[in-house]
Amino acid sequence: MTFGTFDVFHYGHLRVLERAAELGDRLLVGISSDELNASKKQRAPIYPLQERMAIVAGLKVVDGVFVEHSLDLKRDYLREHHADVLVMGDDWEGRFDEFNDTCEVVYLPRTPAISTTELIERISWGSS
Repeated sequence: MTFGTFDVFHYGHLRVLERAAELGDRLLVGISSDELNASKKQRAPIYPLQERMAIVAGLKVVDGVFVEHSLDLKRDYLREHHADVLVMGDDWEGRFDEFNDTCEVVYLPRTPAISTTELIERISWGSS
């Protein structure tokens, strides 16, 4: 299982999902609700929740998606979906170690030189 906003879907998102899928028999992805995204990033997502869910669900490495309504419910999501492994990007290193009592926690290196925030900034400024 992994979690994310997956707004302005890019190659880095694809790579983390592909690598996460290699760690188990199936991959479930919790996608931040529009409200959760606005509260944690202080901005609304570019694409609404249903579109982000459709994009991620359409990937062959993803077996299912669900809405993440609260960061405080991660343990509940892991238990509800019987997750054996929680996969997060290494920018979150150590922040989810508390769940080691519920499942294995793995932090994957981010794909270099790409981030949603940087893409949005480049698009809004019209630069390359």
